[in-house]
Amino acid sequence: MKRIFILLILSVLISSCEKEKRTDYIINGNAEEVYNGIRVYLKEVDEKGQETPIDTAIVMDGKFEIQGVVTEPNIHFLSVDGTQGKIVFMLENSEITINIDKQNIAKSEIIGSSTNDDFLVFQTEMQAIRDEAMGLMKVSATANPQDNISDSITQKVETLKTELLNYPLTFVKKNLDSYFSLELMKIEANKPKVDLKNLNTIYASLASELKASDKGQKIKVRLDELQKEFEKTAHLEVGNIAPSFEAPTPEGDIVSLDDLKGKVTIIDFWAAWCGPCRRENPNVVRIYNKYHDQGLEIIGISLDGQSRQPNPKKAWLDAIEKDQLTWNHVSSLKYFNDPVAKLYNIQAIPATYILDAKGTIVAKNLRGKALEDKVQELLEKS
Repeated sequence: MKRIFILLILSVLISSCEKEKRTDYIINGNAEEVYNGIRVYLKEVDEKGQETPIDTAIVMDGKFEIQGVVTEPNIHFLSVDGTQGKIVFMLENSEITINIDKQNIAKSEIIGSSTNDDFLVFQTEMQAIRDEAMGLMKVSATANPQDNISDSITQKVETLKTELLNYPLTFVKKNLDSYFSLELMKIEANKPKVDLKNLNTIYASLASELKASDKGQKIKVRLDELQKEFEKTAHLEVGNIAPSFEAPTPEGDIVSLDDLKGKVTIIDFWAAWCGPCRRENPNVVRIYNKYHDQGLEIIGISLDGQSRQPNPKKAWLDAIEKDQLTWNHVSSLKYFNDPVAKLYNIQAIPATYILDAKGTIVAKNLRGKALEDKVQELLEKS
């Protein structure tokens, strides 16, 4: 009985010694170099991406204080009137000390936010990669050409650039329970080009608390949107069979993709009004003339038919003749509403799909020498 009593007493003591988790934040600011009466602003980023003040304080005797509540740790900003720049930091519900460096406010010290500690680690490690790359570039610039080290340094620099590009998600993988990881996930999910499969895998591995948070839920919505968009065009990815289609020739005959394919086929989306398309045409003509007898076929799909063209068909035919495009041509003359353009999700031109003899998509949007190299490679394999 005595032993049980002692254990109960110990458990009470241990639990009472545990620091209670705060449900609000307090920022204790030290601003010794800042004059009395100067105003300090705490800001957040709103839904439109704009910095919005959410609180303010006045410096008195080199100190200021801001209190409040955040639903979850988020990026915030602190600025001081009359001082250039701002402090970017992760604000969480805790007691935080900020020591203002008036000479370089971005270097102000932040203590008491574990999420901000993660942010600082991320910044430090990113900068270390940058510094290593810059150091190698300086060595390369001053090296003696006879030492033959430039190529190896260039290769190392390219490796570091790739590491730098991939580092945000590398950091997330190592910090699956950090709210700062959500900030990085949000940025990655909103980039023009995303590795959706990788993002989904990483998101699934995040701590349950993070996924259940407001930002975690918003990221999930974004990933679901990206998944839906991807599924619309998944059939157009390299390695899939190119979707079949039928379209009218200038003479009005209906032909299909299967009728026109060769050992290697280029589906070329272009238009008479498209300057970049017309500038690329001489290169395509040269490739066609060089490889047509070996089995290369090209199908030109015109997106003429925009409202500013008084006679879209004439413009199309004139461009074919002027640019000497002697391969197969089809078009519905419906601009970007062309059924084939919509089938292939064409959002801009010039655009190309390169198919092998089986009709499999092997490459997309190649131009210049890259296009010729791929055609030659495929013909040599066929």
